[in-house]
Amino acid sequence: MRLILFYISLLLTFSTAAQSEQLAKNYIQQGQYEKALSVYQKLYNKNPNRMGYILGLVEAHQQLEQFDKAEKILTNRVKMTPDNAQILVELGHHYDVQGKPEEAKVYYNKAIETYEKSGVNHAYSLAQTFEKYSLLDEAAIIYEKGMKDNPRANFNVQLAKIYGEQGNLHKMFNSYLSLLQLQPSYVSIVQRNFGEYISEDSSSEANTVFRKLLVKKLQQEPNILYNEMLSWLFVQQKEFKKAFIQEKAIYKRKEEGLQGIIGLARIAISEKDIKSATEILNYILETPASKDMKLTAHKIILKSKVDNAVKKEYKAVVEQYDAVFEEYGKSQQTIGLQVDYAHFLAFKMDEKNQAIDFLKDMLTRGRLSRFQTSRIKMKIADILVLDQKFNQALIYYTQVQNALKNNFLAQDARFKVAKTSYYKGDFAWAQTQLDVLKSSTSQLIANDAMELSLIISDNSLEDSTQTALKIFAKADLLAFQNKNKEAIAMYDKILEQHRGEKIEDETFLRQAKLLEKEKDFERAKVNYLKIIEFYNEDILVDDAYYWLAELYTNELGEPEKAKELYEKIIFNHADSIYFVEARKKYRSLRGDAIN
Repeated sequence: MRLILFYISLLLTFSTAAQSEQLAKNYIQQGQYEKALSVYQKLYNKNPNRMGYILGLVEAHQQLEQFDKAEKILTNRVKMTPDNAQILVELGHHYDVQGKPEEAKVYYNKAIETYEKSGVNHAYSLAQTFEKYSLLDEAAIIYEKGMKDNPRANFNVQLAKIYGEQGNLHKMFNSYLSLLQLQPSYVSIVQRNFGEYISEDSSSEANTVFRKLLVKKLQQEPNILYNEMLSWLFVQQKEFKKAFIQEKAIYKRKEEGLQGIIGLARIAISEKDIKSATEILNYILETPASKDMKLTAHKIILKSKVDNAVKKEYKAVVEQYDAVFEEYGKSQQTIGLQVDYAHFLAFKMDEKNQAIDFLKDMLTRGRLSRFQTSRIKMKIADILVLDQKFNQALIYYTQVQNALKNNFLAQDARFKVAKTSYYKGDFAWAQTQLDVLKSSTSQLIANDAMELSLIISDNSLEDSTQTALKIFAKADLLAFQNKNKEAIAMYDKILEQHRGEKIEDETFLRQAKLLEKEKDFERAKVNYLKIIEFYNEDILVDDAYYWLAELYTNELGEPEKAKELYEKIIFNHADSIYFVEARKKYRSLRGDAIN
């Protein structure tokens, strides 16, 4: 029983001390140094060997400019534990606080000497003490010595961060590469850190240093890691053909498939470098790749051609689809290609009936899985919406929902039910479906549902007849039908007849995106500027900042104006979905990708 009471008493003592120490720390943070001093003094009197109490008491004295008292505590501690390098750093910092850098340097050097004499077990804690006071040179020395003296020690991350802050790019990149050799799984984290320095500009200092380092390392040691990093670097610089050379080298050495090359082609397409993407994908078609991989290559090539084809090129696209079907057949393996072909017929060639017949014929051929059947029915429904046969489309979407409950495709079908109801003016039913989808497991669907829901609800409260909303829905349908000029005219109707209403800013934004598609950049610019001028406090202003900045950069040749807009997102809209991209592009335009 006495033993139990002893342990209870001990626990209470520890708990009280911990609470008191936290209270003292809070006082320090609040600038109430006299109160902090009082608490730390009591704690120190009870346990004068506890480092936290010593340093807390010293800091309180320093903040109150009671330097003699702080110095006495530290010098006494140095006498008691002369091999404690951490205390020597604290004493050096004490002189730094008083503006005595020469005296401070003496103790920093003593700390390093003491470390060298006392062994390698305290490298991390000593380096951290130096880092605490931004003594990066000294911290780097200790980390370097720690790794040299103990081959098992790994301070590459710590060193890389210090070298980065010092502007020593070569050493920083080298440390991160050393880390990846030991722990390849850190590649995503390392690339994210590289992103703070690497830009699209291949001639920038960071890009040049990194490229030269990788090339030199490859010459010294043909490690596939360096090929992977070079490929990543060239992708950042949008030099996809150079990245392709590295990816081919990786493929030949790893012999683990062509996924890296496929991924590179997708990135090239997303950056509109169709020429490089086609060259990359044609390489896959020439290799002894699997049938599935070659079909994937064909699918990406054709999708890219469809997205970028003009009317005079449609015949050639059809011929290419026919050639692929001739080689691989219209089987289960080519279902994705067949669905894409039907989309092309309906949305590009305006052959809606032919496309639906083609898809319905697919449903009768062979044994299809529920997912494959649902995918075909989704496309039939999309084409029926395109043809404004809304009720028939709703039947197909509902069939997909029932066949694949809780699947992503089922949630997408529910969203399209809502969107179709919205197009036909049944806003109440659309809102019912959207309310369910706001909690969708797919963030993309949930966000789209929330956006459409807000458009409906915001513009139903203000106008019970929903007049402007009905016009807006018709304009959205025209945009879905690729009738951009008609949609622009319909949005104009809202801007003329419902000026100043809540729907106006959304109309400016939707219309601006269509104007860009139609290459009417000046008018698109005016729309974005109107959102910024009249709706500066509303939810769409960061969209306007970002897309206008993109317009200035990519089409209007006014990078300085773009830089100002990216800056507004960085400093005024930190929660924006465009924040990361805006910061990256701002740094690139400013020409200082390095922090």
